[in-house]
Amino acid sequence: MSAVPQPLNPIAPPRVRWQVPRAWTPYLLLSPFLLLFAVFGVFPLLFSLWLAFQSWEPTSGLSAMRFVGLENFAFALQDEWFWKSLGNTGWLALASGVPQHLVAIPLACFIHATLRRSRNAMVGAYFVPYITSTVAIAILFSSLFSTDYGLVNAALGLLWPGDPVDWLNDPERIKPAIAIIVFWRYVGFNLVLYLAALQTIPKDLYEAATIDGASRLQQFFYITLPSLKPMIFFGVTLSVVGGLQLFEEPFILTGGRGGSDQAGMTTAIYLYRMAFDFNDFGAASAMSWLLFVLVVALTWLTFRLFNPRRGTA
Repeated sequence: MSAVPQPLNPIAPPRVRWQVPRAWTPYLLLSPFLLLFAVFGVFPLLFSLWLAFQSWEPTSGLSAMRFVGLENFAFALQDEWFWKSLGNTGWLALASGVPQHLVAIPLACFIHATLRRSRNAMVGAYFVPYITSTVAIAILFSSLFSTDYGLVNAALGLLWPGDPVDWLNDPERIKPAIAIIVFWRYVGFNLVLYLAALQTIPKDLYEAATIDGASRLQQFFYITLPSLKPMIFFGVTLSVVGGLQLFEEPFILTGGRGGSDQAGMTTAIYLYRMAFDFNDFGAASAMSWLLFVLVVALTWLTFRLFNPRRGTA
């Protein structure tokens, strides 16, 4: 019997290719961000928490770490300069944060009610300081507040002739100067927030109030402000968090030293100096976590202020 002839080009069996499960796709797409966040976000956070319970100078290497328990927290709570920096930070947060909203809300109402064609240009002009480099802003204002050639003293000299004010070296003047810079930079950001919220308020409410005889002032207090309450809560929360973390403006304006009598030294600047000037990373980490607890507490108080607990029937 003759052998059965075989085909010249046999058909190979199909290959089974491994495919990524569909449920994994979102995590694979997010993996670059998650990896960077883990390296530059989660790890420094956990490492700072570990350092808060250690005594360590980075020049000695990791092997020089020594566990000290709560000594760093006790040192921070007994350090008068830490409390002074907290007082400066609170003063600057109030002096710069409260006027931001007191100016931004009526300004947003004015732009929303009166401007049409030039609205975008006006809002853009107020928003430019927020997107401008902090270093450039601080250098600009350091020239404006200069004792010898500053435009601020020149303008004040025309109104009230006298000796020029030493804004940057006088302990009683440095904090108002910093507050003015922070206010000028962030008022435009809050203006954009409130202007966006105003555009969501139905016009029918104002029309009905006008028919009922309500004045513009009554409409502002009984319609506009209650409708802006969620956005006010959001803006105030950002101001609280940002005010307690204030660093760039006072650091550049005071040369990183806090100014005369440390009047411009915020808590963030003191943390920086404790770590990089005094080489005490353990105490600096403990202070940073105390500041974190303070931020959380004030944020919670802000939430309770805007969302009081309702009684149950």
